[in-house]
Amino acid sequence: MSTLIDHKTTVFDKFPTIRTPHLELVQITEKHAHDLFKILCDKQVSQYYNLLPPEDENDCQRLIDYFRERFKSKSAIRWGIQQNDNNEIIGTVGFNHFTKKHRANIGYDLQYSYCNKDVIAEALYAVISFGFFALDINRIEVEVMEGNDLSIELLNRIGFKQEGTLRQWHYWDDKHYDMLMFSLLRSDGEA
Repeated sequence: MSTLIDHKTTVFDKFPTIRTPHLELVQITEKHAHDLFKILCDKQVSQYYNLLPPEDENDCQRLIDYFRERFKSKSAIRWGIQQNDNNEIIGTVGFNHFTKKHRANIGYDLQYSYCNKDVIAEALYAVISFGFFALDINRIEVEVMEGNDLSIELLNRIGFKQEGTLRQWHYWDDKHYDMLMFSLLRSDGEA
């Protein structure tokens, strides 16, 4: 799948917008607080997410500020997912952290009504390409909570390999959770 990535300057000089055939991955700003609130308040979305649902749009603004600070510090990057014909974000995708020439952790969420429509697969292909080539990452990791069958099926379909179970690795909402570790290596696409 081809993507158009604007790299006129270095990656962190200006927030990079990524365009795919059906999507535009954009910087999440204040104007997206309501969209983010709608996504994260949906229990079908947040049940496998390690954040408590926001109480109001101010909570979403704090999350947007966090995304902005992480980008500014060159330690993470998170895009809003828009369909090409709409300015509303329907999900987010990005690297929660990364180490150049080494590895990155990717995360994503999507309005439940868009699941099973290949939206997140298209966004992930673009972000994975960005990670391997613009950020010079060798390994991309995803931790998935057991039971999140939609994510497990998606990751298998797009080429991630399940490496094992991180037992009681995640602590959230006063409980320990096992997480499944998936990875994709730059060399996996070269085979």
